[in-house]
Amino acid sequence: MILNRYERMIAKRYLLPGRGEAFIFLVASISLVAVALGVAALIIVMSVMNGFRAELFDKIVGLNGHAVVQGYDGKLPDWRRIAADAKKLPGVTSATPLIEQPLMAAYDGRVEGVLVRGMTVEDIRRNPVMQGKVVRGSLGALAPGTDRVAIGARLAEQLGADLGSQISLISPQGQNTPFGTVPRIVSYQVAAIFEVGVYDYDKAFVVMPMSDAQNLLMLGDAVGMIEIQTVNADKVDQILKPLGPKLVQQGEIRDWRDLNASLFEALAVERVTMFVVLSLIILVAVFNILSSLIMLVRAKRRDIAILRTMGASRAALMKIFMTVGTVIGVLGTGAGIALGAVFLFYRQAVVNFVQIVTGQNLWDPSIRFLTELPSKSDPVEVSAIILMALGFSFLSTLYPAWKAASTDPVEVLRYE
Repeated sequence: MILNRYERMIAKRYLLPGRGEAFIFLVASISLVAVALGVAALIIVMSVMNGFRAELFDKIVGLNGHAVVQGYDGKLPDWRRIAADAKKLPGVTSATPLIEQPLMAAYDGRVEGVLVRGMTVEDIRRNPVMQGKVVRGSLGALAPGTDRVAIGARLAEQLGADLGSQISLISPQGQNTPFGTVPRIVSYQVAAIFEVGVYDYDKAFVVMPMSDAQNLLMLGDAVGMIEIQTVNADKVDQILKPLGPKLVQQGEIRDWRDLNASLFEALAVERVTMFVVLSLIILVAVFNILSSLIMLVRAKRRDIAILRTMGASRAALMKIFMTVGTVIGVLGTGAGIALGAVFLFYRQAVVNFVQIVTGQNLWDPSIRFLTELPSKSDPVEVSAIILMALGFSFLSTLYPAWKAASTDPVEVLRYE
């Protein structure tokens, strides 16, 4: 839509307030602000939802793998062969033996439920999620036979434990006596405290060398599961399909979607719902643009009639009013992008400020899973939001522009 010189001049004058047209300008300004708020809200919410999914996926998959081979009754005696078979599959990058068992931990009279995880020392030190997340101590202090463990930061707070503290792990699988099974209680020294950023892990995980976990749980040489990483998490079922027949009567394969299905499905539903609901803000802004243009057309009927008698074509008038509405949409969209970018950059500071002002804890990690508000902007989604805002703004100009172009100068100027 290319405008010539006089069309640009008229469109510019209609965009600025004229004498007696302050109300029309106010409505147009409100429309611009509404578009900006709608675009900003959509960008912020979609970025935060994407950040939630990305952070949870990275940390959950980083600790649990794309899939796990779980042994029946919690044991995989032939785990070396299964791990070797898994590593031979195209698309599998690693197959790591693991032991995971829910137990109880006690310290200084406090008892908490924990999830004991046994890993080889090499796997503990090179785990991408735990690297750089140690807040006190060192993972290098964990060695087989030293009775040392690493615990999550929230678990340390709940137990009141610190570096060097001796915590007791209580396993129900103990010795059989004439009076029943006596629980097995073993003391371990806290050698490291980590914080991966997922509340459920930080309040439950106790990480120890594989051999120590086998001795604690009396597993012998068996492990509980094999964690498998692949080149593509979305195709993990196809990649591991050939492994299924080799696990007959030994275990089953469960991928990240099976292990966290309810969580990721809830995020997907909430993401779509928020997009639809917040899109209504842009629709309201578009109707504001429509109403302001209709009022502008009615206020400028005499000007339009004079322009028609001077030779202005219907197409020229349509272009003028379509330009006015589109410019409002473009300016509002640009302001919304800037506002959304600023909010996302200072998102945690904004949350902290609101918490201070209201006195309410808006970000409880025990509810939100993550310790900080995440964000990850998707260029495709941002582009779709921009195109939607611009498209709706353009569509809102069609009817007022058509009404302006169909103005009959004879009828308007008859009694002038």
